[in-house]
Amino acid sequence: MPLSRPLDPDELPSNLSANEQFQRVVVRAVSRRGFLKSGLGLSAALFLAGPLHAAGKGGAAAQATATTASLLGFTPLPMSTADTVTVAAGYTATVFAPWGTPLFSTGAGAHWAGDGSEAAAAQARQVGDNHDGLHYFPLAGSEEGLLVMNHEYVTTSGEGRYAWLFGAYDHALERREHADKAIHAHGVSIIHVRRVDGRWQIVLDSRYNRRLTAATPMLLSGPAAGDALLRTRADASGTRVLGTLNNCGNGWTPWNTYLSCEENFNLYFGTAAADDARSAAQKRYGLRPGASVFGWERHHERFDHQREPNESNRFGWIVEIDPFDPESTPKKRTALGRFKHENAAFALAADQRVVIYMGDDQADDYLYKFVSEDAYVDGAGRANADLLDRGRLYVARFSDGGAAGSFMGTGDWLLLDKTANPTLAADTRFATQAEVLIHARLAADAVGATKMDRPEWVAVHPASGEVYATLTNNTARQATDAANPRAHNIYGQILRWREAGGDAAATRFEWDLFVLAGNPAVHTDRADPRAGSANVTAANTFNSPDGLAFDAAGRLWIQTDGKYSNSGDYAHQGNNQMLCADPATGEIRRFLVGPRECEVTGISFTPDQRTLFVNIQHPGEDGDSHWPAGGDALPRSATVIITKDDGGVIGS
Repeated sequence: MPLSRPLDPDELPSNLSANEQFQRVVVRAVSRRGFLKSGLGLSAALFLAGPLHAAGKGGAAAQATATTASLLGFTPLPMSTADTVTVAAGYTATVFAPWGTPLFSTGAGAHWAGDGSEAAAAQARQVGDNHDGLHYFPLAGSEEGLLVMNHEYVTTSGEGRYAWLFGAYDHALERREHADKAIHAHGVSIIHVRRVDGRWQIVLDSRYNRRLTAATPMLLSGPAAGDALLRTRADASGTRVLGTLNNCGNGWTPWNTYLSCEENFNLYFGTAAADDARSAAQKRYGLRPGASVFGWERHHERFDHQREPNESNRFGWIVEIDPFDPESTPKKRTALGRFKHENAAFALAADQRVVIYMGDDQADDYLYKFVSEDAYVDGAGRANADLLDRGRLYVARFSDGGAAGSFMGTGDWLLLDKTANPTLAADTRFATQAEVLIHARLAADAVGATKMDRPEWVAVHPASGEVYATLTNNTARQATDAANPRAHNIYGQILRWREAGGDAAATRFEWDLFVLAGNPAVHTDRADPRAGSANVTAANTFNSPDGLAFDAAGRLWIQTDGKYSNSGDYAHQGNNQMLCADPATGEIRRFLVGPRECEVTGISFTPDQRTLFVNIQHPGEDGDSHWPAGGDALPRSATVIITKDDGGVIGS
């Protein structure tokens, strides 16, 4: 990153280390205009030069970064508005496991009719709708494994509540069968996959194949399990719940479990009651008066939030699933807090305790992390299975670095603990720690966490441990701060931070903005924040970063879920896309463009990094796509499998 003038150590206190001197100069030199010119907040060298207490490389590190060869070995794509998946030259994208794909060769769901006419019982044994987060678990290295994926919701259209789910659907006849099919189209698919003669196939009838739906029995575990706020008439114990809802992003653990994240659960709870009897907590989580979006409360009483006011408290958790044990019961880990979870990014602290980073996908909500009480034991396998039931939950507060508009600073992790945090100890809204976890949003409000521009996915750099988070947009923002610097933020940004001492369990960190998304093709004055940072160009412009992941080499993959109008503020951006960034240089290239009206989401690699799985969600949500089959076929969410034509590593 170029400084405004040469580094002059004589102007700084002599007792500062070289690294501290470098930081001081960076803070002094980077103004708002300078940030936009450089494309980086804190120097990439500062963030990639090693542990904070041992970097000590100063200006030499900055110079080295400027000459680092790019990690990105592919030719960038232009934008596209075509109704297909377009991928960089030298790569092939193959459609795999679209909604409705059978997992079994006999019985209900053994055939996909092609018109959405399958019954609820069939859908319960087929791949669900609206693919989202996913992960590949190896069985035989990179040739055979379990592909586990979320199904966030069911596709709707103007022709009826579930018009695409049911094909030719008379929406005047909303029967329980319709609700039950929608319930079974939600949840998670566990799919045994194998590469045969170079092509990936589903292993039909595998003992591993199973569907977890919005009706599958699950357990509530951890500090809030059994609390009065989790008890219902159907479950007096407060520990057993039916199903998982609105599963968005995901995570995974080194003891080979899948973390599925419940997001917009509020959409599923409504009431036929005329009066609005919602509590403050229900309102804070977005429960609405009147009918829900999906209308299940007309057929299943548990979704009526007035008749069963605690049922919604049993959703909004992270669900841990063992894909290798078909008889296992998924567990909702209450120690990780209840909110609209986007994904769950795993890290290890210096003492081997488990750290899970999480975002709450709502405008003006928060970034969280969980630190386990006990340490992970490498090689102990399932002995680590309950590490996520005990630990401490924190929420982030970001502070400005001091220089006006510097887009960097420091931060604190604020403990959400009824006993140890004096603010929560004195707050009579929370009688117990269980109530703090169940109402984590209210607790985060109380301690003064920083309201963010819709936190989405979080990813941890595999070598440095730096943490990156997408803040997708916030059109309602009026009051700005250093981490959320734009009012009416339509484009979003990617934030990154480094924990103090390089320890993921630390309670202090320093942060900067890696990129401000924007559109310099429309907002041509580079001093205009809507143009984005300098690593955003007319060639790679994008909006609403969402999915985020690192590969083994440290490439940062960025997926978008934003406006695809290709007009006005979004002109020249085309369909939603996947880009790849080099964290050391800030360079960003477009790698993939999805079909019309889709979201590009979910990402996982085989261990050899030569196969990439990506999900395409809700193509044609506004009626202008028939992907993947084309013609007049129903649009279907699906996975795409990406390989390099020469058999090489993806992105190289």
